[in-house]
Amino acid sequence: MKLKRVLPFAKQLLMSTIVPGDTVVDATAGNGHDTLFLAELVGEHGHVYAFDIQTEAIQATTKRLEEANKLEIATLVQDGHENLHLYIQQEVSAAIFNLGYLPGSNHGIITRGHSTKQAIESLLPLLKVGGIIVLVVYQGHQGGKEEKEIIIEYVQSLSQSFVHVLSYQFLNQQNDPPFIIAIEKMKE
Repeated sequence: MKLKRVLPFAKQLLMSTIVPGDTVVDATAGNGHDTLFLAELVGEHGHVYAFDIQTEAIQATTKRLEEANKLEIATLVQDGHENLHLYIQQEVSAAIFNLGYLPGSNHGIITRGHSTKQAIESLLPLLKVGGIIVLVVYQGHQGGKEEKEIIIEYVQSLSQSFVHVLSYQFLNQQNDPPFIIAIEKMKE
């Protein structure tokens, strides 16, 4: 077996969980790559909710989905992921977060630990048993280490009888490489 890099491993986790017709969440739409990937996995009868606070992220995601003829199965929300409970009430099979900042944009606009924690807390009751939340944690930017610490402290406190929490990271890479935290719901 060959070790997968962080982003391919995140996609593998999502592919092993999502089936056509599912409802899923891209908590950080960014440039729309994950939103489109999720739309392809859920198919024409599924639905993707994608969140971002930045207008340019929503515009880029809209364009990417339009070009792929997938816009009709997506709801794009210009709001913080901590407010996802205001938009989603149905069961969700998976969610992905790419934490940090929007590539090619203002590096001062970043995800923050407390809002990310709130989003996870809102998602867990909606997550189906066997569902997964994947967080790609970028810690090398201003504010990244603080967010990482808040998230790790929170997920370590979750009951192992309710969820399983995985950390996937390369330990010998320099410059604070990204890593994955995956939360799999085991029972209600």
